[in-house]
Amino acid sequence: MFNIILFGPPGSGKGTQSEKLIEAYGLIHLSTGDILRREIAAQTALGLEAKSMMDKGHLVPDAVVIGMISTALDSNPQAKGFLFDGFPRTEAQSVALDELLAQKNTEIGVVLALEVGREELVKRLLNRGLTSGRSDDTNETIIGNRIEEYQTKTTVVANYYSKFGKVVHIKGEGTVDQIFSSLCSEIDKRLSIN
Repeated sequence: MFNIILFGPPGSGKGTQSEKLIEAYGLIHLSTGDILRREIAAQTALGLEAKSMMDKGHLVPDAVVIGMISTALDSNPQAKGFLFDGFPRTEAQSVALDELLAQKNTEIGVVLALEVGREELVKRLLNRGLTSGRSDDTNETIIGNRIEEYQTKTTVVANYYSKFGKVVHIKGEGTVDQIFSSLCSEIDKRLSIN
């Protein structure tokens, strides 16, 4: 099993590249937002606990999210691997994820970080805002704040995984296919070792 964390600031093309990687490597997309919504809709014990926290305006505790990820992993025993999206976002979550994966006899194979210049990100998001209907894609100040928040949060996670030599920075500018090729090259290097 080969597991990937894909990072990228808003507008980096992470969504597009995630879809291509999932298809190319037969990975299962693990988006914590999607998992939360599914668990709540199914009214599972973890889903009800998460909904109760969210209804009070609280963040869902890491233990609940890890429990949901554990369920998702167990539900896909034949998976070739998972692509983590939106998680982990803190060092504590990174440690918890690593501990969970170790219990399942697997680990994070690589953390791929898409690097795109701030000017390019703003341009892409403003362009996306013309058709996306997302108000947070139309205001340059809000876009700037989102980029800052991303940098602050993911630096901590990248620093954690850097200690294990798992972080690779990928130039996220160029054509979709050029970027995809760079991502695949890094994944293939690691797959040939395993």
